Amino acid sequence: MIDVKNKEDVPRRRGRPPAFDRDEVLAKATETFWRLGYEGASIAELTAAMGITPQSLYAAFTSKADLHREALAWYQAHIGASATRAFEDRDVVTALAGVLRESAHEFTRPDRPHGCMISTAVLTCAVENEPVARHVSSLRNTTLDLLKARIERGIAEGQLKQATDAAALARFVGAMIQGMSVQAQDGASKVALSAMADLAVAEIERHRV
Repeated sequence: MIDVKNKEDVPRRRGRPPAFDRDEVLAKATETFWRLGYEGASIAELTAAMGITPQSLYAAFTSKADLHREALAWYQAHIGASATRAFEDRDVVTALAGVLRESAHEFTRPDRPHGCMISTAVLTCAVENEPVARHVSSLRNTTLDLLKARIERGIAEGQLKQATDAAALARFVGAMIQGMSVQAQDGASKVALSAMADLAVAEIERHRV
């Protein structure tokens, strides 16, 4: 592994550096981090998947941690887009149900790693990787805040009972998504996760006016 702090040790190439499509290599880096985890994905495995040299990786992304941060943003913009669309439904119960059912589908697709890259990423790590873990945790907390705000809006619009505990219901939905991610990684099928989602939706429905 090349130490980014010692760039002077890296042999300098003459002429223009090789060009690559940033979005394309980010997609490949995302898949590698998703499949192997942050600590499990080595620079050698990342560069092999991305089709670039270690020098190009550091020149374009600065560090493995910064590459991981960009990969998470790529994941949210591309893989998470379908759940985001479901979340925008005007009816809060339909929106939450859409997120859960879309998760059951996305977490078990045969053409990519199972589970959610963010929901269960970097839960434990070496001390030197704690900033990476804190960043991923902040993304999960942002999702909880969005769920809570959407539920509070549903209460304000008269779709959910006034007595609904928005924070607790948001954490319930978040916990279901994380649990579905873990079970998908352990081999649970779309049918099995969809059945879990249906039970969660039934619980949400109890709060409907």
